[in-house]
Amino acid sequence: MAPISTGKKLPMTLAISCLAVLLLLLLPPCTARPVPETGTIDGGRSQHLNLRGSLLRGPESVAFDGAGAGPYSGVSDGRVLKWNGQARGWSTYAYSPGYSVKACTASKLRPAELTESSCGRPLGLRFHYASGDLYIADAYKGLMRVGPGGGKAMVLVTEADGVPLRFTNGVDVDQVTGEVFFTDSSMNYRRSQHERVTVTGDSTGRLMKYDPRTNQVTVLQSGITYPNGLAISADRTHLVVALTGPCRLLRHWIKGPKAGTSEMLTDLPGYPDNVRPDGRGGFWVALHREKNELSFGPDSHLLAVRIGADGKILQLMKGPKSVRPTEVMERKGGKLYMGSVELPYVAVVSA
Repeated sequence: MAPISTGKKLPMTLAISCLAVLLLLLLPPCTARPVPETGTIDGGRSQHLNLRGSLLRGPESVAFDGAGAGPYSGVSDGRVLKWNGQARGWSTYAYSPGYSVKACTASKLRPAELTESSCGRPLGLRFHYASGDLYIADAYKGLMRVGPGGGKAMVLVTEADGVPLRFTNGVDVDQVTGEVFFTDSSMNYRRSQHERVTVTGDSTGRLMKYDPRTNQVTVLQSGITYPNGLAISADRTHLVVALTGPCRLLRHWIKGPKAGTSEMLTDLPGYPDNVRPDGRGGFWVALHREKNELSFGPDSHLLAVRIGADGKILQLMKGPKSVRPTEVMERKGGKLYMGSVELPYVAVVSA
């Protein structure tokens, strides 16, 4: 075999390689969706903290007190319940003005949907650890608070700037100042008409702040499209607000040079509900369902996504389509507590 001559081919090869590298550098950055860094969690493999009563359901939000007890969750008959372990199960912790066992216990002839406007429907829950107070965003009653030990909740806010709250939804607390941030999803529709908020593209939602030291309410932003759950950032400089209809997260600055302004943080692959810190500077966002989700096909869909502080998706949780979570809250040890407005239990998933 004759020897291969490289004298003329080597310069040509180097030239082609350099040209290829140059073209790669000039191309625009890839816009493909980021790959989760820690894989996908199977949300279908979970322990159930079952509610008592065949018609009781909808533990929408999940909270733990300053001592780590709980979870606490608001349910369809207007109460906030506390989990006391497998032996004791759930017990009543708080209830709204207007609640009574006789009037608010659901039956086949009188489902909870018929009584929730008078009995209350607690959605977002958040403790202020230093005081032991639990703040409750009740869809019909407004922003409420119950002191340590529970009992009858006190209604704190029913209007802002002279406009009544019609669909109080998400809540979070600045653990340093005690200030409470909450949302009113619509000025036109109530919770019982929540589908109309999405279908009509209603943009009358509000983001507000309640100061327990002065009892003053401040509207931070109005004209928002379906603001739902929210969470304060780890550095306490901004709020992350779920916009359910647009499938987005909004960032509203409360400190620093951008204070009082908002910007879109990220687009989401589904309809978000509550937002909760992940303990690592990011957030867990529960997805009620995916965009363009089909009822047929594989029985699996996204339940939640974990995002970083920059809005990039870091982790996914998937599970059966019968599960439509409203909140995912991470606790130490990697346990994820999942609430749902439809199901009769709180699910506990191991990450």
